[in-house]
Amino acid sequence: MAKNSGRGRKSSGPSSRPKKPLWRRIVGRVLIWGVALGLLGAVFLGTAVYFTMRELPSYSALKSSQNGQMIVVRARDGTELVSLGPSYGRWLSGDQIPPIMKKAMVAVEDRRFYSHIGVDPLGLLRAVYTAMTGDKRIAATSTLTQQLARNIFLNNSRSYVRKAREAVLALALERKFSKDQILELYLNKVYFGGGAYGIDAASRKFFGHPATELTTPEAAIIAGLVKAPSNYSPTADLQASIDRGKVVLGLMAKNGAISQEEADSIDLSTVKVAKEEGQNSVRYFTDWALPQLDLLLPETNEPIEVWTTLDPAMQKAATAAIDKNAPAGTQGALVSLDRDGAVLAMVGGTDYVTSNYNRATEAVRQPGSAWKLFVYMAALEAGYTPSDRVVDEPVTIDGWSPQNSGRNYAGEIDVRTAFAYSKNTIAAQLGNEVGFGTVASMARRFGITTPINTQPAMVLGTSEVRVIDMTRAFAEVSAGGTSVEPYGITKVTTTGGEVLYQHKSVQGQVLVPHYVAAGITDMLQTAVATGTGRAAQIGRPVAGKTGTTSSNKDGWFLGFSSGITTGVWMGRDDAKAVGGLSGGHAPARAFADYMKVAVAKRPVEQFDTKLQLPEWQLEPDDEQLQGNPDDYYYTDENGNLVHPGSGTQYDDQPRYEDGTVGPGPGPGTPQVPDYGPQNGSAPPAAANDDFLDRATGRGAQAQDPGLRPGQGAGAAPRPSPTPVRTAGSGL
Repeated sequence: MAKNSGRGRKSSGPSSRPKKPLWRRIVGRVLIWGVALGLLGAVFLGTAVYFTMRELPSYSALKSSQNGQMIVVRARDGTELVSLGPSYGRWLSGDQIPPIMKKAMVAVEDRRFYSHIGVDPLGLLRAVYTAMTGDKRIAATSTLTQQLARNIFLNNSRSYVRKAREAVLALALERKFSKDQILELYLNKVYFGGGAYGIDAASRKFFGHPATELTTPEAAIIAGLVKAPSNYSPTADLQASIDRGKVVLGLMAKNGAISQEEADSIDLSTVKVAKEEGQNSVRYFTDWALPQLDLLLPETNEPIEVWTTLDPAMQKAATAAIDKNAPAGTQGALVSLDRDGAVLAMVGGTDYVTSNYNRATEAVRQPGSAWKLFVYMAALEAGYTPSDRVVDEPVTIDGWSPQNSGRNYAGEIDVRTAFAYSKNTIAAQLGNEVGFGTVASMARRFGITTPINTQPAMVLGTSEVRVIDMTRAFAEVSAGGTSVEPYGITKVTTTGGEVLYQHKSVQGQVLVPHYVAAGITDMLQTAVATGTGRAAQIGRPVAGKTGTTSSNKDGWFLGFSSGITTGVWMGRDDAKAVGGLSGGHAPARAFADYMKVAVAKRPVEQFDTKLQLPEWQLEPDDEQLQGNPDDYYYTDENGNLVHPGSGTQYDDQPRYEDGTVGPGPGPGTPQVPDYGPQNGSAPPAAANDDFLDRATGRGAQAQDPGLRPGQGAGAAPRPSPTPVRTAGSGL
């Protein structure tokens, strides 16, 4: 009995209990470890917050601290161009800050400000979700306290370490200071753009009065600036600031700061924005140059002085040249480089206050015939010379038929003449012979960084470029075919004189053989002396090229003299046609007005090649086909007729934006006889008989020793006649 009883007890012991399922054991252990790790993390976090709170400065110390770096920008002669950096208004205590300003800021930046502990748990969950899903449309937002911690103690790094430190600091701030104190610190220290720190500085900058007088619409605009000060600045983009202000008003109504009726009744367009003083075209240059400091200097917050290449007198002359010559309703841009690439002057628009968009360095526009610089350099490198013979006649390449200005053809001429009078048919033939890819490669060599198409019409400048890049290319020609790197900062020093950075000149690389640079300079001189760029003459040797795009949307002139290279562009930001805009007129005149000042104190420099005039020059009756300097709205360089007051009238071959020819005339388009071998008719004569005699060498030779005889019928034989080159000749 005892034995049986013992077996019974054994069967009822612990070993006979069924084991828990595996998943329950795993969950249990995870919970235990999770609680343990959570407690450990809480202890660690509490310890970190405690010690951080003890080390935080006092409230008075935080009030006196300032953010931002002071930067003094100096011209090449040492004079101060502009002082950039923090601007602080009067410190406003909590009871001096308008309540509506507090409500607006809380509504747009941290609607749970008064309920969280410094870190918003919902925001953290959103951040975790973003990190796990990679959904770019969902982003975590920092609380006001976190933003304050970042502005005072940290940088804008996006690392997890920085976010963790920011959270600890925010928790410590909430433990040490009240909500009202934190909001007061925030509103007096947050950055609102334009160098303004704090609502009083922002109110004075944007509205011209202290922050104590802020109205509801003004408070909405200021509160909307924190997200992106440069994008929503009312002095830079008023409409963007109004649109952002409407968003803020909607959030204020949603959170009960104002009623929906009040939000709907506010018209932000009636808010008066203070006009900025002291802003001029120098800011286009500083906006381009100063971001380069991030690459040139180690991270530093100490005040610095930046010594630049800008020449104040030249900058003033450049601004005046654009203001004087830019047609009404258009913008203008100018870049001027010294022989080593130093930027002497830069104008990015007609008014920096109205628009700080830098058209000299950021805008991409079609260069028109200025692009022929690369076409002719490719031809010179392939074996052409300025004296080689070519035939100006109708030509069709892959269905594309370029036309000359005025739709006239000069017959047999030399390359120099074709370039001087910007003959589109010759450029097309040369590009076709050397290869359009070769022309694109030449442009790349000379610093063109924007996309380049290789369709036949590319020879007329259908690929968009930047003004500074085209100016650089011409500067490299001026440098004998060696590379030039534009730069704007010569050195950076501390206020005590310690040099933090010094620019070092680097010898340029050879881009093309010297004879190519000399040959293109030869032709560029001719274009200014007697070709399309005559308005750019300044009383000393000048080499340059005009550019006018289809429908007169863009006008260019680029050239160099006495070691200074300058590029000028004019046009509308919306790329609409501008009646009368031609590269050989307004831009060329602006170039001349500026260069007369820029080279005034420099010795006259002769080019390696002497000026040689083309074989013939336009007769007075034919000059209107190129555009009369006093009345220059007849034709552009792509052959589009322009009539005064009536916009652009196209010929029988409509052109698309890329320069290609359309299928035929549209309704209402005037019909023009279709000249060409396909119908047995001949193109119209380029000029009268006397003109043709001189152009082809028939009859008496010109008295001007610079005009050389042609090779047409009846011309006196030359010792070594140069064969006439035509497309596909292989010569």
